[in-house]
Amino acid sequence: MKKKETETPEEEKLPKDQQMRLDLYDWIQSLMVALVICVALFIFVVRVIDVSGSSMFPTLHNGDKMIVSGLFYKPKYGDVVVFKTDSYDPNKALVKRVIATEGQEISIDFDRGVVYIDGTPLEEDYIAELTKNKLDFIGPQTVPEGCVFCMGDNRNASTDSRKKEIGMVDERMILGRAFYVAFPSGDMGWIN
Repeated sequence: MKKKETETPEEEKLPKDQQMRLDLYDWIQSLMVALVICVALFIFVVRVIDVSGSSMFPTLHNGDKMIVSGLFYKPKYGDVVVFKTDSYDPNKALVKRVIATEGQEISIDFDRGVVYIDGTPLEEDYIAELTKNKLDFIGPQTVPEGCVFCMGDNRNASTDSRKKEIGMVDERMILGRAFYVAFPSGDMGWIN
């Protein structure tokens, strides 16, 4: 006796309208999973943050949209970071470059415009001009444990760690490292 090969899968026995509802349910379920993954990604891994002002010129421009990641981040010299402060403007995130990390001594010769870390002058090819604006800085200063010293690349038009209200930035206040400009298209690229 031969077995009939006309048996069909369970799904093909469903009426057409029920099959369409199942397909729609599968699509909605897939979209919801994708949405949850995207939301989790943007909450815990990356953020899109706007640059406001010219304190990071020429590296960043007013209105640039940056991709920022803070997951397992440990700040190091040269990183462009986004942080908040309680004393300066708690509702505003600042974008600055890490100049010194915990235990390092920073001093600035404002007459020559040169920044020194542990007595060695920095080679800063990313700045707009030499550092002449003192703000409230009195040095040399040693960066405390768990903190960093940050400055804008547009040194003479930046409110940064030289300002008493900002001072040393607690690493816990850093939202993350900015690593890519996503918009506008003319500025797109990796942040150095």
